[in-house]
Amino acid sequence: MIQPLLTPLPARISTIRAGLLCRCPECGKGRLFAGFLKVVDRCAVCDADFTQLNTGDGAAIFVMQIAGGLVVFTALFVEIAFSPPMWVHLGVFLPLVLALSLGLMRPGKGVMIALQMKNRAGEAKIDD
Repeated sequence: MIQPLLTPLPARISTIRAGLLCRCPECGKGRLFAGFLKVVDRCAVCDADFTQLNTGDGAAIFVMQIAGGLVVFTALFVEIAFSPPMWVHLGVFLPLVLALSLGLMRPGKGVMIALQMKNRAGEAKIDD
């Protein structure tokens, strides 16, 4: 007689891909966010618990490094190569850094959550 599986099957989606798509890292189907950056308490598909997860400012740090690096080096290149007036820099690069920051924040936080779940990482606790 065949025994039913007691543990859920692993997701057929990679951890990084699930995070980038803002999907549940366990099943790859459920939504990870209820709002822009508010993580759902439980997956609607596989009932995975997200209440113990806390990425803190980890995703924001990576996004600032990526967006800032791209925009600063592009602005420096444009300044050296073309020497446009300052209003061109403000009109092009401020919206660019805003779009990159907002566009990368959800996937960045999704990847951080997915990696935290995959590695079973949590807060450090002092055992008495």
